[in-house]
This record gives sequence, structure tokens and C-alpha cells, in this order.
Amino acid sequence: MAIDWKQLKKRVLVRGESAVASVGIAGAAILLAALAACGWWSLQAARQAQTQARTEEVRMVGTLLAKTAESMLANDELSPLRRLIMEASHNYRLSRCRIVLGEDQVIADAEPSHINVRTLPVSWTAGPQEAAAAGDPTKTFQSYPLKVDGRGGARLEVAASLVDRRFAMWEMQTGIALIGAVALCTLLLVYRRLRGRLVAVGAVREALLALTIGDTSPQSLVIDPKLGAEAAAWNGLLSDQEKLRKQAVAERTIDRLDARRGVKSDSDAAWDAIPQGLVLVNGDMTVKAANGAAAVLLKRRREEIPGSSIGETIKDEKVLEVIASIATGATQRPIILDVERPGADSTVIVLRFSVRPVRKEDTASAMLVIEDITQQRIAEQARNSFIAQVTHELRTPLTNIRLYVETAIDDGEENPAVRSNCLNVINLESRRLERIVSEMLSVAEIEAGSFKVRRDDVAMDVMLDELKADYAAQAEEKEIKLTFTRLPKLPKLQGDRDKIALALHNLIGNALKYTPGGGKVTVNTDVRDGQLVIEVSDTGFGIKPDEADKIFDKFYRSSDPRVGKITGTGLGLTLAREVIRMHGGDITLQSEIDKGSLFTATLPVPPEAG
Repeated sequence: MAIDWKQLKKRVLVRGESAVASVGIAGAAILLAALAACGWWSLQAARQAQTQARTEEVRMVGTLLAKTAESMLANDELSPLRRLIMEASHNYRLSRCRIVLGEDQVIADAEPSHINVRTLPVSWTAGPQEAAAAGDPTKTFQSYPLKVDGRGGARLEVAASLVDRRFAMWEMQTGIALIGAVALCTLLLVYRRLRGRLVAVGAVREALLALTIGDTSPQSLVIDPKLGAEAAAWNGLLSDQEKLRKQAVAERTIDRLDARRGVKSDSDAAWDAIPQGLVLVNGDMTVKAANGAAAVLLKRRREEIPGSSIGETIKDEKVLEVIASIATGATQRPIILDVERPGADSTVIVLRFSVRPVRKEDTASAMLVIEDITQQRIAEQARNSFIAQVTHELRTPLTNIRLYVETAIDDGEENPAVRSNCLNVINLESRRLERIVSEMLSVAEIEAGSFKVRRDDVAMDVMLDELKADYAAQAEEKEIKLTFTRLPKLPKLQGDRDKIALALHNLIGNALKYTPGGGKVTVNTDVRDGQLVIEVSDTGFGIKPDEADKIFDKFYRSSDPRVGKITGTGLGLTLAREVIRMHGGDITLQSEIDKGSLFTATLPVPPEAG
């Protein structure tokens, strides 16, 4: 028996619900498709990240093994070397890890059965230093040359699978599936709540369909007012239909007359409202029209541009060639050019010229759009520099932490002094990493306008003692004399202890960073005129007078080549001054090149603390 789909739809759906139901089904399908795409993308991204991390891990393991293997080969320590190779292969899941002398003479291998040379010869003939990789994209192969002085050359071969089958990464996919299920259930609940109101909407829809086919009878258009507020509103609209039709004819006529009278003035106002410069060029290279922004960017009076040759306004030959090619119809595709020109105070202004064809009545012409992208270019350069600096800043402590952790694991059990030293370094690097992340988060809060300080008692005596303890080891390592001088009793401040400590960390850390070995850094604290004065002086590189204000700008670093060799994000002084100013104080600078700098931070002392 055939199924009557119309009757089935009437039984399942209320009047007018079919159109909304189709939208709901389409929305659910789009949601499922988006979740599936999100799941696929996240899986691919996770696998790619795992592959990159695995490659870097194998490269680091190979580098460390190569250095250790050279030393062991030079000392004929074959047993420890073979044990090291086996442990490294097991710990880092290497598919190949072996040391080869000359032509396929395996002296150490993760698989002892592959070793064909049991004792280290007195000398041997060096073989090829690079072995061919298998060409499998799912694996990485690394070869490291080893040199044993006076005996011969060798190589360390390391290979590993890039895809770790132990981690299927289905947890993320399960989470996305759960989110999709919750979203679909929520969508169903919302739909069920709205379903009761769709009767009136369906009735209005049927009336609109009748109106589109020309049926204007009241029996077809008027709906039962008992269906709700929508029905009453619809009937009210129908009662005014005839009046509105007559008024609409009159209003359209008036609007057309007003539009014709105001075309020119409205067009000029619209052109001048556009922030980009607009220039319309005819086929004979004369300017037909230009807006105010174009006159400003091209440094011409607006009334002088229309009717003149474009060559009188724009002097760049490449731009003129592109305009001529498009204005004459020789080129029919848009072309974009960036042009640099000198600005005030030795600055460079970058203008972007977008030239596109304009066709009207088969007459060739070109539209020139001019944008000042100087700030965009500066922002891009600053962002790229920031990313490079931050990447380096974060990588250094992370690398040190990893290396010292491995050293503590390998040698800590047998040598407590080595383990203690490793833990001290790990602690210092962890705190350094924490400060870098805190700086970046604080700068992001400043940019977002959400940077706030908490008000509480701040014991400066304790804070200065902690700062002295934090930087004593760094000063001793660089052979810098670090001196703290202060009053016997300092007043308590009202402010955010962590943020004040962050600001002083940046001042003292910079002083130690940019002071050569054998120099001196002094931190002097005093109370003057109701202000706590903290002076950080050094005998470092010094700062040029023309850079004294710029060093407090975000991402700015001195042009001194000695400073360029030292890593930094360019955020420390910006953040330090912002923190001090938010506490009602300020930071000033006195510096002389090659003699040192003096940073003075002032913080208000509460009256009750004086």
C-alpha cells in the first residue's frame, strides 16, 4: 500500500510547521557537518604536532648521544656505550640506534645480535659519514658523524617512527561527539518549546502564499485572531493595506524626484566619507574625480587634481605604468603595488596603490584606491619580532630544564652534589619561565584594558631580601658585584605585591643582563618627600640620549649591537613603568653611554606608614 506523505506530514507536523522543520533539519545537518570537520581538523592538527615534536625529540636525543659516544669511544668504554645505546633506544622508542665504524662495522647497536665488531680496533678506515634513509614519510632518520682522534671516523645512526601508535588521540573526538550530542538535544528542546507558537506563524504563511498568487480576498488573508498576538498584528496590517498602497505610490514618486536633485551632493559626501583615497583616471591619463582622502595622501589640493594629468600627482614610474595599462584597457585585472616614500623625522611612509579597471559604455578607465599601511607594516614587523624574541626566550629555560632533568636522572643517584646543582638550576629556570609568561599575560591585560592592581599591605623589607637572594647566584656567575643598601626599617606600602615585585625584577634583571662581567649593580632604597625611592644603578652599556624615551615603548630594543646579542622580549620596561604608574608613582632614567644607567622608581608612602 502506497504511503500518503501529505497526510502523514499533517499528522506529524502542526499547521505551518513543515517549513520551520526543514530549517531545523538543515541546521542540525550543518551542525553535525561542522562538528565532523572540527573533529577531522583537530585530529590532523594533533598528528602534525605529534610528528613535529617527535622529530625534534629524535634530533635532540641524537645530538646528546653523539657527544657522549665520541667521549666513550675515545676512552674505549664499549660496555657503557652499548648499554647507553640500548637504554636510549628503549626510552625514546627508536627503531634504529647504532654506531658504525668504517664500512658497516657495527660496534654498538640497540639489538646486540647486530653487533659485528666486539672490540674497538686500534685504527680503522673511515667510511661514508651519511647513510641513506629509507624514504618512509612515517619515519625520521638522522646520522651524526663521530670523530675519534688518531683512530678514525664513525657515525651514529638514529631512526624512529614519527607516529606514536600508543596514543590514538580519540579523547578529543569523544569530547566533540559529546558536545554535538548536547547541542542537538538543546536544539530539539528549543524547537519543542517554540512548536506551540508555530500555528499562528503557519497561518500567516498561508495568507502570504495566497497573496503572492494574487488572491486578495478577505477570506484568504484574514486569520483567526484567537491564534495569538501574531494573528492580531497580521490582521491589523491587512486593515491598512489599501491606505499604505496609495501612500507608497506617492512616496516613491517623491523619493525619485529628490534622488535626482541630490545625486551630485550625495555622491561627493559619500566619496569624502571613505577613509581610502579614490582617484578615477580616464583612458588619456587625466583625472576625472578624486576624493578628499586622496588629496591628503598625495599631498595635493583637492580642486587641483580633477582635470590634471595623473603624472603630475603621482611620480612613481611603476604606479604610472600600471595605471596606463589598465586605463587604456591593455590589462583587465586588478594590480596592487606598495610604495615607500620618505616622511617627517627620517620615517618611511608606505602607501598601497590598488588599481582596477572600470568599464562604462565601452570606455576604458581605471579606479585607483590609495591606503596608508604604514602602521600596519610597523605592527607586522613588531609582531614578527615579538614572536621571534618570545620563542627564543621561552625555549632557553625549557631547554635548560630538560637538560638538567636528564642530568639529574642519569647522575643524581650516584652524585648528590650534581643532583642538588641540577635542582637549583631547574628552580631558577622555572621561576625565570614564570616571569616571562607573567610579563606576556600582563601586557595582554594592559592591551585589553583589564590590567588591575590589588590593594594590600606590601612589606618592602621582605621583598628586597627576596630580590637579593634571587639574583645573588646570577651576579656571582657573571662576577658582578651586587649591592643592596636601604634604611633599617622601610614603610609598608599599599599595592599589589606580585606586580610591584615583577616591576623590580625587570629593573634589577636588566641591570645584571646588560652589565659586563666585573661590573657593579647597586640597589639603593630611601624615603624622600613621602615617596619610597628605589634606585637601580649599573656600570653597563648605557643608553643613547635619543633612545632614553623609546626603551619604555612596547617591543622596542636598543640599536646598540651589544644589546642585540642578548635575548629579550622588549616588554620588561614597558610593564615595569605601567605597574609603577598604576600605583601612583613613576620610573625615570639617567644614562650615559659606556658608563652605565640609573633607573629611579618612586612609589607613594601611605600617610599612616610615614
